Amino acid sequence: MSKILEGKVALVTGGSRGLGAAVAEALADQGADIAISYVASVQKAQAVVEKLTAKGVRALAVQSDQADMAAAKPLVDTVKSHFGRLDILVNNAAIAVQGKTVDSPDLDTFNLDRQWQINVMGPVALTRAAAPVLSDGGRIVFIGSRLGTYALMPGVADYAGSKAALIGYARGVARDLGARGITANVVQPGAMPTDMMVDALGSTDAPEAFLDLHPIRRLATLEEVAGTVGFLAGPHAGYITGEVISVSGGVGI
Repeated sequence: MSKILEGKVALVTGGSRGLGAAVAEALADQGADIAISYVASVQKAQAVVEKLTAKGVRALAVQSDQADMAAAKPLVDTVKSHFGRLDILVNNAAIAVQGKTVDSPDLDTFNLDRQWQINVMGPVALTRAAAPVLSDGGRIVFIGSRLGTYALMPGVADYAGSKAALIGYARGVARDLGARGITANVVQPGAMPTDMMVDALGSTDAPEAFLDLHPIRRLATLEEVAGTVGFLAGPHAGYITGEVISVSGGVGI
């Protein structure tokens, strides 16, 4: 694979597993040095670092809780101090609290509020912290969700709202930073075989009725979504900004 990101440094939040780990690997395959953040799983984070360094790039795992807005600047400072620069920010870390309608007497408002904090205010805080040090011509990619623009089922209002909020914010960031050649875009995956899907659907085997909503009747692969992020992070996407790209098999068209 062409090392079109050689010399660049990327920070991928929530990079110890799932899509975050796949994105970190995709960027490393293109030659970027990688920092990942994680909350609790030291072993998983170090395993990702080992895979990345085996690809011939520098890699670093930093413990950082996205629910804590005050943790954003120390995270960025650590990455900048370790690598000397920051070129690509992938706001990937998120949680999903779904399944209860807004009128349910069992609505878990505590964790729904925490979801807004992690899914929205976490990326906001990190983008604010990263923007002053991000290199001119840099890239910001927000990982949204197809649910952010198309509510497939009941019980997703707060999660869908948190992902929809990223779209407006990303477009504002694209306006703010465009003069520096920095792009900001949103990638909206559909359902993928991750822990988050297990939490939402109970399994990584999607029900037939769920697949029927998709013109391409299967789940997205992590590699397909990560590849889209990799394209937006690369030199051929320098004139794409403020956009929302869905990788969801055509659901909602």
